[in-house]
Amino acid sequence: MTAPAHLSAAKTEDIEIRLLLEAIFQKYHYDFRGYAMASVKRRLSQAREFFNCRSFSVLQDQVLHDASMLPSLLGYLTVQVSEMFRDPLYFRAIREKVVPHLRTYPSLKVWIAGCSTGEELYSFAILFREEGLLERTMFYATDINPDALKRAEMGVYDLDRVKLFTENHRLSGGKSSLSDYYTAAYGAASFDKSLRKNAVFSDHSLATDAVFAETQLVSCRNVLIYFNKDLQDRAIGLFSQSLARKGFLGLGAKETLRFSAHADGFTEFARDERIYQKRDRS
Repeated sequence: MTAPAHLSAAKTEDIEIRLLLEAIFQKYHYDFRGYAMASVKRRLSQAREFFNCRSFSVLQDQVLHDASMLPSLLGYLTVQVSEMFRDPLYFRAIREKVVPHLRTYPSLKVWIAGCSTGEELYSFAILFREEGLLERTMFYATDINPDALKRAEMGVYDLDRVKLFTENHRLSGGKSSLSDYYTAAYGAASFDKSLRKNAVFSDHSLATDAVFAETQLVSCRNVLIYFNKDLQDRAIGLFSQSLARKGFLGLGAKETLRFSAHADGFTEFARDERIYQKRDRS
């Protein structure tokens, strides 16, 4: 019995996508093979339209033979949606519940995984400055998109976004005015270089790379939702390896450790805000 034409076409597209992802990995070493298929298909469909390719196979052929296409394609495959102090109650919980524990350390290392264009990094830097922790903290801001990392290191955002940033900062329990931390000119807000003085911006893939430092806090928000189960478990395993005893892990509002292979390595520290604490196994 022959499958309906539309089902056959969908299956062919799925095969093409898997071959395209394999080709990107083999040629450029960016690994999207463990990303959730529905999300990848949606974003690659947008890329296919942008590049005017009639099929994913044509897109594969072009990207294999024209490396200049890669940055634009990465822009579709990596989600660059963020804002400062996004989900303000998360940052309020960090401020009120996690910071008192972090104060007990003479020095701190914080990993912002999937930092995108840097809004979360600057949010943490401002919060830590307000809480008197910035000078003793090293931030590792990592992402797989080199263009996003460049924008993160610049710390310049459209001025029309700052109204939302300012309100989020206030709701997060901000102890100063957000305007104290940036200079406005030519329709853009440029955030103070001192906020990134102790920040390292680096290419790091949760799909292929290893742990690089012991940290007291890992914040990886709205990244795991784009991974399949195996890749989610790999990423959480990396966070667990990175975290010091009784270190903290913050996830996005729609993410949880509940079904992870590493769930028993953590306790729910602030359930509603998706903040977990690594168990003390000593």
